[in-house]
Amino acid sequence: MRCTIALLAWLASNALALGAEADRAADVASTMAPITANLRTAASYARTGNVALAQIETDEAVARWKRLAPLPADRPAELSEFLDGGRERLTMITGALERGDTVAAGRDLLALRQAFHALRRHAGFYDLGDCIFEIAPAMEALRVAAIRYGEQPAPANAEETVAAASAFRDRLVRCNEWANGEIAAQGEFRRLIDGAIASSSEIAHAAMAGDGPLVHRYLIELQSFAQLLDFRYG
Repeated sequence: MRCTIALLAWLASNALALGAEADRAADVASTMAPITANLRTAASYARTGNVALAQIETDEAVARWKRLAPLPADRPAELSEFLDGGRERLTMITGALERGDTVAAGRDLLALRQAFHALRRHAGFYDLGDCIFEIAPAMEALRVAAIRYGEQPAPANAEETVAAASAFRDRLVRCNEWANGEIAAQGEFRRLIDGAIASSSEIAHAAMAGDGPLVHRYLIELQSFAQLLDFRYG
């Protein structure tokens, strides 16, 4: 986090000077965008065990990362640490994929994605992709609550599931509001976001009705929606 904040401060303080060099700050942001897409896609492939495709995405991320290196020589030490740390993390991811260790690769991919997300958030580049990325903790909280309810359908666990479903739904609604007109009109986006919002309401109703099997069914459905939203729009 310290490195990302320092990078933001450096970009802001050098914005005018960098403008004379083809707007370096914008170059950094535009170069990072496809890297985040590579990491997002690689994470999805690693999660499903498709090592070969995950390696292709990671290799592209490595190639694009090298474009971040030719920044001005007066860059702060924190920025160099960020670039070096990312390069090392990508090397770890590449090694894990070569070993077929998708768990380790997924863990390091998530860590690098989190670093990018923190950087974008502090730099004021927050958009739909960032919002989608942030639904993961809410999805995990709902997963834990729903599983606990399935194991013991007590009233307290039902209430926990309802609360978690409501929190997840609020996140989805917020992301829907972040979508620009073009994305908001896409049939795929509408299917995923509207389906997830509807299912987050239904899982709450199922928990209140005491229907454990239905809660489980909606949980599986919501996890699929969350993964597809991340894969396509995260």
